[in-house]
Amino acid sequence: MSTPRPSLTLSSTVLDAPDAAELADFYRRLLGWETVQEEPGWVKLLPPGGGSGLGFQTAKPYVPPVWPAALGDQLMMLHLDFEVTDLEAGVAHAVAEGATPAEFQPQHDVRVLFDPAGHPFCLFVNDQVPGEPPAISPEWVAEQTREIAEQDRVTIQDAVAPDPADRPGAPARRAEPEPDTLT
Repeated sequence: MSTPRPSLTLSSTVLDAPDAAELADFYRRLLGWETVQEEPGWVKLLPPGGGSGLGFQTAKPYVPPVWPAALGDQLMMLHLDFEVTDLEAGVAHAVAEGATPAEFQPQHDVRVLFDPAGHPFCLFVNDQVPGEPPAISPEWVAEQTREIAEQDRVTIQDAVAPDPADRPGAPARRAEPEPDTLT
C-alpha cells in the first residue's frame, strides 16, 4: 500500500552567492520582479502575477561554476533559462544590469551569460515566434562542433561517475580512433 502523494508546489529556485542581497538586486533589475522576503543572508523575489520565484542565500564558501566545464572544474548544479522576443535587446539589457556574456556560445538562438556571482544563465528565442527561424549554415555547425571538441568538455556522466581509467595511478588506455566529425 503506498502513501498518498502530498501536495507539492515549487515555491522558488534558490541560488547561493557570496552576498544574497547583491545577487537578488541584479535579478530584480533584470526581471522586474518584486522582493517579497528579505532578511540577513536571504532574499526572495516573485514575478508579477505570482508563480514560483527565485531565492538567494548567502553562502560564504560559494565557488562559481566553470562553463563550459572541463574535468576537475567546479560544475554548475543548474542554470536558469529566460525566453526573450529579441535576443540582442535581451543581451544588451542583461549586460547593462551587470551580466557578462560567456566567450563560448553554443547555439545561434541562445546566449549564455553569467550573473555577477558567476552563475550561468541563458537567454533564448522561442522557435515558435512568428516568422522564419534563423538559418543554421553547415559551416556554423561545423565550427561549433570543432570548438566543442577542442575544449575537452566533461559530460554529466563523466562528472558523476568518471571512468576508472582516468583516475590517478590507473593504467594508460590505448588510444582509440577519433570518430568522424562534420567538416
